[in-house]
Amino acid sequence: MSKTAIVAGPDPDGLGNALASEGFSITQIEDVVSSSTLEAAGIDAAAMLVLTDVGEASGIPVAKELNPDVRVVVYSEQSLPEVATRQTDLAVDPALLDVSVVAEELAAD
Repeated sequence: MSKTAIVAGPDPDGLGNALASEGFSITQIEDVVSSSTLEAAGIDAAAMLVLTDVGEASGIPVAKELNPDVRVVVYSEQSLPEVATRQTDLAVDPALLDVSVVAEELAAD
């Protein structure tokens, strides 16, 4: 698996840094998640899209269309809209698992 990940949304818990510590190359999207921002971030070669703002969940099907093999991980206390749950590979509540544990598990897969 490619060790590249795109982190979309604010990252107050530091999941991007934790993934970088596990050897991932990280690209951050701080703008609206769209086909153009995903393409600029390198979605075509990314192994993982980490979404930290469920308000940007409409970007999940766009990411899957651009890269059907990308693994979608949502790290948020908020619930995903149902339309996005089918294309999400893993959803984690930050209150339940620390970023270091999540990053370690994602790197092990």
